[in-house]
Amino acid sequence: MESAVKGKTVALVTGASSGIGYEYARQLAERRYNLLLVSNEEEPIQRVARELSIHYSVSVEGLYRDLSNLDAASSLYCYCRENDIVVEILINNAGIFFFNDVINVNTGKLSVIVNLHVYTVTMLCHFFGEDMAKRGKGYILNMSSLAAKIPYPGISVYAATKSYVRTLSKAMYNEMYDKGVIVTAVCPGGVATNLYNLKPELLRLGVRLGILMPTKKLARKGLSAMFAGKRCITPGWINYLFSFGATCIPSIVVRMIKRKAKFYQYGK
Repeated sequence: MESAVKGKTVALVTGASSGIGYEYARQLAERRYNLLLVSNEEEPIQRVARELSIHYSVSVEGLYRDLSNLDAASSLYCYCRENDIVVEILINNAGIFFFNDVINVNTGKLSVIVNLHVYTVTMLCHFFGEDMAKRGKGYILNMSSLAAKIPYPGISVYAATKSYVRTLSKAMYNEMYDKGVIVTAVCPGGVATNLYNLKPELLRLGVRLGILMPTKKLARKGLSAMFAGKRCITPGWINYLFSFGATCIPSIVVRMIKRKAKFYQYGK
């Protein structure tokens, strides 16, 4: 079956079947960009591709890919080369989240999060960034997290991988600037998505209290920062306050909080 975006210039968005990735895709379609959308959810990504194509009258292709596989980035890049697809914008959004101590997580799950957040993001930046540099223009947006600044127990692996993404992006910004390519890291706090497996009523409450940011607002801020040529943003004033306060808490207090959390979670 021929690619729906064969021979076209596109914005490539990973993890685009729902949540933040969907909003990035929708808002880029609204800006009249053709789209290559990637997700490990086969039916939803095809549905999203059809929806955006019809609603915004742009060319959209949905690709099923497990980006935690070590050959995923090279396979995706080869697919684009074979179909003469030019990636002008790369949005590295795909990600997973879990809350647990490192020693209590199975090795398969650890491999998935490290491969997805670190290896695949790096390889996609390498492959598509090189082509952008040769053309003298392009945009790369990498989704990091406020957690990148907060090495707290339970989110150690997630925070470490997002710290890598933040550091990679900020360094690449200066590497690529003179080549006409903008690299932006977006470091949000809590976002109203299904990433945390919260009940819908808790998501709505989080938004009303200002603790969680709606995906539409976050995607708008992320794209605005990218097109404005910014290196790194942390959307939302409350997140600036939280990141400063959280890093000032002594380790002994962090351990006390962790013990209390375990008591209420497990009743012992």
